[in-house]
Amino acid sequence: MAEAADFQGMRTSPARRWLRRTASLITGAPLVAGLLCGPAAPSAQAAPAAHAAEETSGSRTVDVSLDTLTPEAPGKKDTITVSGTVVNKGKQTITNAHVDLRVGPQQPGRSAIDRAAERTGYLHGVDAPTIDDKFSVRLPKLATGVSHDFTLSVPADELELGDEAGAHQLGVSLTGRTADQQWDQVLGIKRTFLPWQPEEAEKKTRLTYLWPLISSTHLTSETGSDEQQTPVFEDEALAAELAPGGRLDQLVSLGQELPVTWVIDPDLLATVDAMKGGYRVKSGDSTVAGKNQALAERWLNSVEAAVQGRKVVALPFADPDLASLAHKGKSVSGSLSHLQPATEVAEVTVETILHVKPSVDFAWPVDGAIDSSIVDVATSAGAHKVIARSDSLQDNLTYTPTAARPVGGGTTAVVADARLSTAFDGDMTDAGESTLAVQQFLAQTQALTLQEPEKQRSIVVAPQRRPTIAQAQSMARALRVLESERWTEPLDLVAAAAAKPDADANTKVPGASRYPAALRKQELPVQTFEDVRTTQDTLDKFKVILTLADRVETPFGRAIDRELSTSWRGNATAAQQYRTEVQSYLQSLTEEVQLIQKSAVTLSGRSATIPVTVQNQLVQGVDDLVLRLRSNNPNRLHLDGGKGMAEQPIKVEGGHSQSVKFPAAANANGQVQMTAQLYTQDGELYGPPMDFTVKVSEITPTVMLVLAGGVLLLVLAGVRMYTQRKRAAAAGADEAGENGSEDTSEDTEGDSGGSDPGQPSDLAPDTGPESDNPSGAGEKVDR
Repeated sequence: MAEAADFQGMRTSPARRWLRRTASLITGAPLVAGLLCGPAAPSAQAAPAAHAAEETSGSRTVDVSLDTLTPEAPGKKDTITVSGTVVNKGKQTITNAHVDLRVGPQQPGRSAIDRAAERTGYLHGVDAPTIDDKFSVRLPKLATGVSHDFTLSVPADELELGDEAGAHQLGVSLTGRTADQQWDQVLGIKRTFLPWQPEEAEKKTRLTYLWPLISSTHLTSETGSDEQQTPVFEDEALAAELAPGGRLDQLVSLGQELPVTWVIDPDLLATVDAMKGGYRVKSGDSTVAGKNQALAERWLNSVEAAVQGRKVVALPFADPDLASLAHKGKSVSGSLSHLQPATEVAEVTVETILHVKPSVDFAWPVDGAIDSSIVDVATSAGAHKVIARSDSLQDNLTYTPTAARPVGGGTTAVVADARLSTAFDGDMTDAGESTLAVQQFLAQTQALTLQEPEKQRSIVVAPQRRPTIAQAQSMARALRVLESERWTEPLDLVAAAAAKPDADANTKVPGASRYPAALRKQELPVQTFEDVRTTQDTLDKFKVILTLADRVETPFGRAIDRELSTSWRGNATAAQQYRTEVQSYLQSLTEEVQLIQKSAVTLSGRSATIPVTVQNQLVQGVDDLVLRLRSNNPNRLHLDGGKGMAEQPIKVEGGHSQSVKFPAAANANGQVQMTAQLYTQDGELYGPPMDFTVKVSEITPTVMLVLAGGVLLLVLAGVRMYTQRKRAAAAGADEAGENGSEDTSEDTEGDSGGSDPGQPSDLAPDTGPESDNPSGAGEKVDR
């Protein structure tokens, strides 16, 4: 009779309704109700048991959304207000529709909350009855596809929730009729939870909530040639996150008012700080000036203000993927060597930019999934505390233990609660989804406290690394409710890690086979670490020759850190492109220091010097280079006192070239292949070799031509002198014959107009000590 009355619109108090329902279920109330109502009144309670499946299916005809529920955790004197929307997804118009509130009994534990949250349709005899009809909202006809907003308001004392704390299931249902079924039936229902805490808990759960400031990679390895080394960004995507209302802006503005522990990737701070000082952005094959310096400065100032007096945890620079390093990187030598420097840089970066001293003693694997190899890698960087998650380090207890627990080797696993950590992973842009997530999160925290009311525990929540704006807003809503500290109280992560461990908690780290397959598929491939090694080797060889090595080592060192970031998970194509660009740009810089290619060289005579030119097109000088010249046939042409090889140190200023001369001596005519090669001072090859040919000839065709030309000139000069004298003599005789007078003029030697060439000067070198010009083609070496 109680169920029949409930279905036909009769409302009673919640306690009485549940007593009646229990009695009805025991005595077979559905059959009694059917007999009493008779066949003439087709009502819901008269429907036979065979229609139960159809009734459950029918309760999904209308989509019910709960957009708001305030207050989220009401007190005795509060009025509960629920607003939302109903949409008719069926094929028939709904009449006699009304929206009702249903408040069930307390959920007996965390698992019960999980099961209740998974249910969708209405189940008669299981779902709570409606409250008094004076709180119902009547709706007009609801046509197919039509939505209608509603608002329900009920004083908390009308719900008779009692004096015991606990999370009640709260449902909002739409009841109505269709043309085919002319009786009242539940056509749609949505459930959530209503935490009820009439008095503060005696021993509150200490709750630690991590608030991550982490982004993806935006900064390239390229910098300008100016003194400030103007950074180059891939795009302006970061500016959108920093702008008012952007994701990072929202995280800071929300987090500054919440009792949270800030978990920061120092790479984000360094990137924004680089933007603040002026930057450029890639645009095709060139770059353009960035325009968001003021935006970056404003955001950094807001972060600095938000973290003052708070605990700040700094992850290793660029948030390296510890699991990928453990599972794939260990097979490539040198991969793990990047962790310790990344941790050291992290501390300096945060302290320099935010003026707070961070904790760098925490490692945070992706999703808190750990195995023994991941823990080993995490601790290799100096971290003694690993943020894990309870679905990775599972317990077989009837309650949730304290987060901190020793796992051996002086390492503490700080085990975050999986349910609470994933509570806001979904699409929180939908108001209904956000409301359900907030209420379920609150219900879980309260149920956790009620598990062991006499045992105070420390619980950690580690949400997703890069929450969206809507996710961050939903997280903030839930934390604001808990600020009243009715069943929880805040605790920072450092204190949570130092809490006394639960003796019964699991401390055995799972093996590698237990690592989730879905996460393993997203790991960085082995190729990542091979590429990193290649870039690091190139950098190591390059920096040793530079006079200002920091200008190259710092940007490329940080770029290598970014290549190992967790942000590349699930984005293998972009990760590969980034690594390729870093290596290509670094390689192009190393090629700015090179040997200028020589053409064939002619050696006239038995000894001479062979010049080789080194060009430096960098903006800084290079030093600690050695140039070696080797003769491939030292029996024909040898260097440096009879040896087949000679070397000289190299030092070239930025933007200059230097010509280095090697003394050489020939023993026989012919061609000799020569090889020039640059080395670092520790003997490592630098750049490709340069090969050229030396032609050895004691008297060259050119010399022969010069000598022949000289002889010809002497002959011509003699002929000319003889002719002139003969003509002069003939002219004098004629004049004497005519005039009969004596020629008294002196016969003088005419000036040929030439000059004594004296000793020929030495040939000029093909380049000066520092010249921008390459050696000429077919050059002749100095004698």
